[in-house]
Amino acid sequence: MYEHPHPFSKKKIRFSDLVATKNTLRKYNLHSVCEESRCPNISECFKKKTATFLILGNICTRNCCFCSIKKGTPAEPNKNEPLQVVEAIKSLGIRYVVITSVTRDDLPDGGASVFVETLKLIRQLSPLITIEVLIPDFLGNMDSLKIVVETSPDVISHNIETVPSLYPIVRSMADYNRSLGVLSEIKKINGKQITKSGIMLGLGEKKQEVIDVMKDIVETGCDFLSIGQYLAPGIRNYRTVTYTSLEEFNFYANKGMEMGFKHIESGYYVRSSYNAHRYTEKIS
Repeated sequence: MYEHPHPFSKKKIRFSDLVATKNTLRKYNLHSVCEESRCPNISECFKKKTATFLILGNICTRNCCFCSIKKGTPAEPNKNEPLQVVEAIKSLGIRYVVITSVTRDDLPDGGASVFVETLKLIRQLSPLITIEVLIPDFLGNMDSLKIVVETSPDVISHNIETVPSLYPIVRSMADYNRSLGVLSEIKKINGKQITKSGIMLGLGEKKQEVIDVMKDIVETGCDFLSIGQYLAPGIRNYRTVTYTSLEEFNFYANKGMEMGFKHIESGYYVRSSYNAHRYTEKIS
């Protein structure tokens, strides 16, 4: 039995729970953000035979210090990856699938075309599968964003992650306003497209900063928001500065609903893709 390295974590990772899903990912030569980011929910999700697929390889061109995904120079995209994702979905019997990627600033379209190909193949597999994509900012390339939006995933998610004052420290290669622009542009391209974003608490942000970020996000027309506790995935990552109480999580959830979000998941183990189906169920 392996315990998540965070000392206050009560979630245990039992390898017996992981076997079937891990074996499927290995069989099709796929990566998951669950494993690469050392998510504390991995045992629970893998036991349910679900995972957040990480496409475009497992090496990111950005240097976000809160994230444990490998940084560096990625290999060329695997041309068979979209089909391999579909085969894994079929094998696991997933009905709500989340597709995300490493950030690929080295590619002219940021990897948008691979998202599109993957989405189209999933639709061919079954039009009844609900698809959520968690996309990077594509360096602000709106042509890349447009082709993803035009494939009509059920939910498009793009995480703001933290407050603007911390961007130079924990997201130095990202841009707060650019990310807000991504969320805004999605709605301009398709006003009916459901959008989602996520933020982490515990990086050293102040209460008013969190409220201001939530206001900025909802003003883009964003429908859903996830609010979770940042847990440093390793000793080389940015440290966890504070731990958020249940009362604080509830405060932000209530505040956000007052602002106009349609649904918010707010809690210690909440992650942007964790129990992703709950958001759409709440408004269906």
